[in-house]
Amino acid sequence: MRRFLLLYATQRGQAKAIAEEISEQAVSHGFSADLHCISESEKYDLKTETGPLVMVVSTTGTGDPPDTARKFVKEIHNKTLPADYFAHLQYGLLGLGDSEYTYFCNGGKVIDKRLQELGAQRFYDTGHADDCVGLELVVEPWIDGLWAALTKHFKSLGGQENMSDTLSRASDAPLSTAMKPELLHIQSQVELLRLEDVGERDSELREQNETNRSQQGRIEDFDSSLVHSVPPLSQSSLSIPAVPPEYLEVHLQESLGQEENQASVPSGDPSFQVPISKAIRLTTNDAVKSTLLLELDISKIEFSHQPGDSFNVTCPNSDREVEELLQRLQLADKREHRVILKIKTDTKKKGAALPAHVPEGSSLQFILTWCLEIRAVPKKAFLRALAEHTSSATEKRRLQELCSKQGAADYNRFIRDASVCLLDLLLTFPSCQPPLSLLLEHLPKLQPRPYSCASSSLRHPDKLHFVFNIVEFPPSTTAASPRKGVCTGWLATLVAPFLQPNTDVSNADSGDALAPEIRISPRAINAFHLPEDPSAPIIMVGPGTGVAPFVGFLQHREKLQEQHPDGKFGAMWLFFGCRHKDRDYLFREELRHFLKTGVLTHLKVSFSRDAAPDGEEAPAKYVQDNLQRHSQQVARTLLQENGYVYVCGYVTQLLLL
Repeated sequence: MRRFLLLYATQRGQAKAIAEEISEQAVSHGFSADLHCISESEKYDLKTETGPLVMVVSTTGTGDPPDTARKFVKEIHNKTLPADYFAHLQYGLLGLGDSEYTYFCNGGKVIDKRLQELGAQRFYDTGHADDCVGLELVVEPWIDGLWAALTKHFKSLGGQENMSDTLSRASDAPLSTAMKPELLHIQSQVELLRLEDVGERDSELREQNETNRSQQGRIEDFDSSLVHSVPPLSQSSLSIPAVPPEYLEVHLQESLGQEENQASVPSGDPSFQVPISKAIRLTTNDAVKSTLLLELDISKIEFSHQPGDSFNVTCPNSDREVEELLQRLQLADKREHRVILKIKTDTKKKGAALPAHVPEGSSLQFILTWCLEIRAVPKKAFLRALAEHTSSATEKRRLQELCSKQGAADYNRFIRDASVCLLDLLLTFPSCQPPLSLLLEHLPKLQPRPYSCASSSLRHPDKLHFVFNIVEFPPSTTAASPRKGVCTGWLATLVAPFLQPNTDVSNADSGDALAPEIRISPRAINAFHLPEDPSAPIIMVGPGTGVAPFVGFLQHREKLQEQHPDGKFGAMWLFFGCRHKDRDYLFREELRHFLKTGVLTHLKVSFSRDAAPDGEEAPAKYVQDNLQRHSQQVARTLLQENGYVYVCGYVTQLLLL
């Protein structure tokens, strides 16, 4: 059996799922995959690796490698490593990302570039899969092409391989060049989907995607839905993935009533239980979005941070959604039972392991509340598995369509783009009765939610502020009931008893209500920090809640100027935008204070929904309008004065810049 090393670097389980799919397919293609998380450095050694290396790497944050790859990335960037350190390595890499973010697939690109710098060579071209248009558009052809590239690699080492005529013709390319997926897996538009030129290709992909949707809409007359397809899909022969091998054996035992808490959920980082000492509503009651500021009391823990840092909040799933799921699975009467997991003795899943994010002997209610991402959009493998537990022939066919190659457009439209979750599917397809083991095999770990620090430790040494909008999802035909964001909805409920109205943040009282506690953990240090040279000018662009970390910047700078009255400090520009001056102008009084004291040199604010008073010039509508109006000063600050620019906000806002 021809062996290759398969490593994945995952943040939310996406890269792991794809790597497991590669591992499972490998056997049928005559290969053996040695599968490991990139963080399991004790189980592999790239310095002595003799087989080809295949990597699947996701991206997190604004372009960082996932947390599981932090140690690996740090090690390979050791400047003392010689240029031929990995000269013996032949590798292929698949990067995962979202082109709506500036640093598309940067997690994979960082590793790819460094492997090249250390002498490693590609036996297969790097793929960049885009979650903006659907990862599978690149992932599936990339995996299909991988087998021929591996076959060619082993053949170049002297082995005798049996290849189909198609693959033999594809392998006529010189051995010194990396094999391209479009040469190995001939199918329409693969060349378009390679995404090597991020800017041009992403634009082409979006345009093609919109064209396909438009054409699909005309063909189907908008009759198709999550539960119903129309020709040609409804009449097509389907190419569906193999049923994922089951590997968990689940037993429910009556509980002895032991106490459980979220601290028992395994985490890679140290975590701390801290009280919420203050909660302030920053917007008015008639604002489109509700924005809250929470203050955490960190006086009793060691939690160092600086402006620009972020941290994680551990949150539970909605009690209502957990209850609905228990009822639908007919397990409500067993909610307090302990869940005992074992690996099936006859499983065909290679490297099957118990889910590390499920604490041993936890109750079913606890697992669904604190351990599993029940809002996760089901992957095609999950849909395929659900189809096997669906008794209605019509419903089973529709689930098969949604996970088939022919149904890719319907999957994107009705599952992925609609953010459908498991509960939605179970309510839509009533004959689907999956066992609990299937949920534990396919639902990913419930992830903590990251938030930016909105305060400076110099100004608030024992406090930590953060800001968020309460995310609200519009009603849909699939959702069991109206929903709020998993974490923001939970936080809003926690602080409702002592939430204060819009006021001057610096003078707000904490109130007498008993402070609830939440669990937080630090995140990896990023590059979103003030310049080391305080004399360097900076430009901050923060529409909406994107202004939050810049409030921390300004608080920090104010204290530094107080401590060093003779110091030289550069100009600070802030471009802020919101809908209405009187409804959602976040931190208005504090920003005016910074402007009055000279800490903030220029404050440029835009209001997208306010009309200009009669007889006055129309004000800037968006932050980009103000940037354009002051383009000469901005250009001079950046190009002639060696200034810095910081941009923070929602992706949809930043795409307009």
